[in-house]
Amino acid sequence: MRLPQTPPSPEAARLAAEHGLRISGERPGLRAYTRQLWGRRQFITTFATARMSATYSTARLGQVWHLMTPLLNAAVYYFIFGVILNTSRHTQQFIPYLVIGVFTWDFFSSAINAGTRAVSGNLGLVRALQFPRAALPLSTVVQLFQQLMVTMGALVLILLAFGQPPRMSWLLALPTLALLAVFCCGCAMVMARVGSKTPDISQLMPFLLRTWMYFSGVMWNIGSTLKEHHLPHVVMLAFQWNPAALYLDLMRFALLDTYHSHQLPHHAWALALGWALLAGLGGFVYFWKAEEEYGRG
Repeated sequence: MRLPQTPPSPEAARLAAEHGLRISGERPGLRAYTRQLWGRRQFITTFATARMSATYSTARLGQVWHLMTPLLNAAVYYFIFGVILNTSRHTQQFIPYLVIGVFTWDFFSSAINAGTRAVSGNLGLVRALQFPRAALPLSTVVQLFQQLMVTMGALVLILLAFGQPPRMSWLLALPTLALLAVFCCGCAMVMARVGSKTPDISQLMPFLLRTWMYFSGVMWNIGSTLKEHHLPHVVMLAFQWNPAALYLDLMRFALLDTYHSHQLPHHAWALALGWALLAGLGGFVYFWKAEEEYGRG
């Protein structure tokens, strides 16, 4: 239970203002908070790199698991959806299509899931040191983005093995990943605030994310499958405007020569930018508003 703070006497307040003192744990203004966070950018990247190196430090294969995990997931999904359920009949070059979806989704879901524990899992650090708490969820996204860059190297080899030659459109993967990273940062900050108050949300998130995955076309073609079932246009839009599905579509459009612009929803790039700004800015402000509450109680 948080006890109410006793306001300082006028004399104490005058002395504090005269000597540049402020209330312990007081939330700075949004602009000052942003400057403080930018000043900790080296801490964010270093903390992320250290955590990435430590993730599989006790495993015999070590960092190879950063690559093996999404590849094994892709193999399982291919067997279930491509072979047993035969969803591959709707999609040309199904294996590259599936691998792009799995690799991109793995970053997307891991960032949101890890965000729920970004504050609650680092209470010792939060209570011991004074720093912008947004550095914690941001460092988790940076860590996972570093892992994604490792898997992107393997993805390029898979694309080449399945007859996808390098082309200029591959460069579109860069702005797509940048927008996706901003979106994930915003979601991670939202979930970090929620998780700091309700730690049990981290137990629920895997189930919610798994459900989201099935609605995002990770292992099936949204457009072809929904048209086959003659669903209403508004349902099609809901599936296609889903931010996860949107970023997956843009990655496939960039990397696959069999995935064409007419398969994208209308104004896809504007929608992707809108989702990134909404989540990024909204998540940052939402997290900042509870800055003085983290680590208390």
